[in-house]
Amino acid sequence: MKMRIIKMRIIVAVAAMLAASVSSASAQVPVTGTGANSASATSWVGGAHAGYNWQNNSWVYGIETDISGMHLNSAMNTALTDGLTTASTNADINWYGTLRGRLGWTQGPVLIYGSAGLAYGSEALNSSISMPSAPLSLSTSTSSLRTGWVAGGGIDYLWRPNVVVGVQYQYVDLGSVSLASSVTIAGPFTVAQSANAHAQFQVVTAGISWLFSPAGGWQGFYGGGQVGGAWGNDTSAVYSSVSPPPLSDIRLKRDIVLIARLDNGLGLYRYRYLWSDTVYVGVMAQEVALLRPDAVVRDALDDYLRVDYSRLGLKLMTWPQWQAASKGAQT
Repeated sequence: MKMRIIKMRIIVAVAAMLAASVSSASAQVPVTGTGANSASATSWVGGAHAGYNWQNNSWVYGIETDISGMHLNSAMNTALTDGLTTASTNADINWYGTLRGRLGWTQGPVLIYGSAGLAYGSEALNSSISMPSAPLSLSTSTSSLRTGWVAGGGIDYLWRPNVVVGVQYQYVDLGSVSLASSVTIAGPFTVAQSANAHAQFQVVTAGISWLFSPAGGWQGFYGGGQVGGAWGNDTSAVYSSVSPPPLSDIRLKRDIVLIARLDNGLGLYRYRYLWSDTVYVGVMAQEVALLRPDAVVRDALDDYLRVDYSRLGLKLMTWPQWQAASKGAQT
């Protein structure tokens, strides 16, 4: 470890003497990053229902309302192609309710029915994108009470004169929620994101109901509860970023560890920036200045050194990206 510290100090000292060879007027080729992702979710469902049935011979028709809690959270994390920027998006439906008409046919204690009507619920969409090397971050969120439609069906069984058990399927569509945002700061650094969530999901539940004042059939008021599962809430997002060559000055880094030495003599290091806990794998600008001064640019405003990784045939990576790439190369 002491040898590494000494080597770093030597690099900084020599680079200071060669600072004149690092041109601040060199063209800075922007680093662009893109990314896209999609996700859906599954969740538990639990709630209550109530309704009223009328019966005419074998035909049963009525109206029913229900409300249920859930946690249908579609979440995704994305690393952009620039190796500098990460993003995350999630869309969450915590509850929904319906008001439906029902029409069914009964034979003895069994009732088979279909239903359709109004659906409502709340959808929240959140998205964030971050470039720790800038540092630059952007978070955007939106939420709203949505209305839509529901259709489905089920089978009920009159287990006792006043106890009904059954299973039910619902297809719910509450429409779509979208967001888009971007920000630019001096550098220039730009990040942008857009996301869309289709609040459509399917539900299967098992329920039990109490039939009030039974008259030997299905007619009358009833109420009860249901539990089951849901799936859906398809969510997608697109991200982009533009930045100057990344800051690679050793003065802005900490926890530096040499992990590899390239054939051209350049070292690959694992490190963190002073303002971030994200672990990166890349080069040290002062060392690159000794071997490839054409790939180094000194910022005229802050005097820090940047490295154009494209001229080195390299790519700045986060530590997880580096580990994944290493495993892929071994296989």
